[in-house]
Amino acid sequence: MNPPLPQQIAAAAARLVVDDGLEYPAARHKAAQAFGGRRLRSSDLPRHEAIEDEVQAYLAAFHAETQALELRALRELALRWMTRLQAHRPHLAGAVWRGTATRHSAILIDLYCDDPKSAEIDLVNQGIDFDAAGDASGDAGPHAVLTVADRSPALQEQVTLHLLVHDLDDLRGALRPDARGRRWRGDLAALQRLLQEEQA
Repeated sequence: MNPPLPQQIAAAAARLVVDDGLEYPAARHKAAQAFGGRRLRSSDLPRHEAIEDEVQAYLAAFHAETQALELRALRELALRWMTRLQAHRPHLAGAVWRGTATRHSAILIDLYCDDPKSAEIDLVNQGIDFDAAGDASGDAGPHAVLTVADRSPALQEQVTLHLLVHDLDDLRGALRPDARGRRWRGDLAALQRLLQEEQA
């Protein structure tokens, strides 16, 4: 007997998260398309927590020997960038924060700025090349997504970082926990604690 449809979609999404480096919303959307797309009801779609459960199971089955080292390498690179961008209240998000990232994952860093253009100006002043995606529509989205690439010494390859620029006022809502009480993002001090716990 097949598992319930939301679980099947969550499992398919998990493979896309791990193997293709997609974030949960994009992976869920792509997986849902394979199971009927527009004909699906909202109740057929898995919550992000369900996808995360499937991601962890998939990692344990197929990436147990490499994932922890790859995750640490990405977190160390994120720490370097968050320190560099500390003036913009950086918060690590996505798979690198939640602990499910592999070398295929991009690093997502939310920036909470008084002036949405200040992060771009800072990158220009630091001589950092970046690509900018224009203003997102809707109050919930970032004003801009600034994409940079940096080499991870531990992984010996380029890693993509997406810097999502938000209004400072959005920070309070962004710190709400998920249904299990875990936060979807963490600041510089929280990331430092994670890295110290990994070494212990």
